[in-house]
Amino acid sequence: MSALVLVSHELCPYVQRAAIVLAEKGARFERRWIDLADKPDWFLAVSPLGQTPVLLVDGQPVFESAVICEYLDEATGPRLHPQGALQRARERGWMEFGSAVLDAVAAFYGAPDEVSLERKRAALRERFERLEAALDPLGPWFAGERFGLVDAVFGPVFRYFNLFETVGEAGFFDGLPRVQRWREALHARPSVRDAVRPDYPARLTAYLLARGSALSRRMAGTAAPA
Repeated sequence: MSALVLVSHELCPYVQRAAIVLAEKGARFERRWIDLADKPDWFLAVSPLGQTPVLLVDGQPVFESAVICEYLDEATGPRLHPQGALQRARERGWMEFGSAVLDAVAAFYGAPDEVSLERKRAALRERFERLEAALDPLGPWFAGERFGLVDAVFGPVFRYFNLFETVGEAGFFDGLPRVQRWREALHARPSVRDAVRPDYPARLTAYLLARGSALSRRMAGTAAPA
């Protein structure tokens, strides 16, 4: 087995994808944490885009989360992608959809005012309605009984909503039983649970409060003393 180092930022959902796949593979790896606000020179030398994650394989960098996940799936067993070419293409498409959902999540928590916040909420809801139609009807995973790369992509997506709900931002999954079942299964999966540090909720809360967005102001109001 090659020596693996996952260069990570504590809040990056794309890092979490790679960590989930590494855990599903049972691979031994080192986490090397960095501050993206103060990027060290060694990191800039291995990350052409200056972003996390980067996977160092015997010192050689692999960057971009989807590429990292695909590399790990090809290099180590058990395979998380399906065997058929058409099925793999379909799941790759839904992995890209997962990235679009993450963009929509960021647009939601970064919305500057209440009107924009509600508009971004509606856009997120529309994406989850699309997922409801795409999910295997029996579950628990995207494609049924097989945990795959699409599941690894969406584990970090749903983690945001655990926090959103604690500050009163609920209802995203009402009437979407397949999505809700999938979310609960991912929440309980050890590889998903352990992809972040124990203090992740506190760090995410602090990050969102500091955004100065409409959601930040709602959270501050929720947290204010009675």
